[in-house]
Amino acid sequence: MLERCKTAQERWGGVHDMIDRWLEQRRKLIELCIYLRERGEFTPTDTPKIQTLCEMLVDYVSVGHFTVYEQLALEAKEFHDDGALVLLKELLPEIDSSTEVAIEFNDKYDTKDHCNAQLEALPFSIKALILVMAERFQFEDRLIEELHEAHSEKSA
Repeated sequence: MLERCKTAQERWGGVHDMIDRWLEQRRKLIELCIYLRERGEFTPTDTPKIQTLCEMLVDYVSVGHFTVYEQLALEAKEFHDDGALVLLKELLPEIDSSTEVAIEFNDKYDTKDHCNAQLEALPFSIKALILVMAERFQFEDRLIEELHEAHSEKSA
């Protein structure tokens, strides 16, 4: 998963600052997920890291929904690219389902009390979150590749 993130950054790096920053957020999110997944068992001393994960997760999905996807939709409309709009309509429901999982994770572990009450379930929750987010990243990469890159080439 981390390797795919690096590949995406290398591929689209410099194309658009907003996407670059978002992909950097993704990289940091993946690194923290991997770190926490490798911890295995958790204690109350891990709570700050888990709360950081929750913050990063909510920030990442928010930027996607309220900035990146909107920008890609605007580009599709600007270039009168009906195929891009169809792709957006196809992939956004898939992405939305992962957003629900991310929000549920956040709600479950966002505070010290929430987190400490469910430490035993945390390893499973992190593994499940990683799987869902990996699928989301593939959908997002497809959006970037098929929408933004195509429109960047047309504007060049």
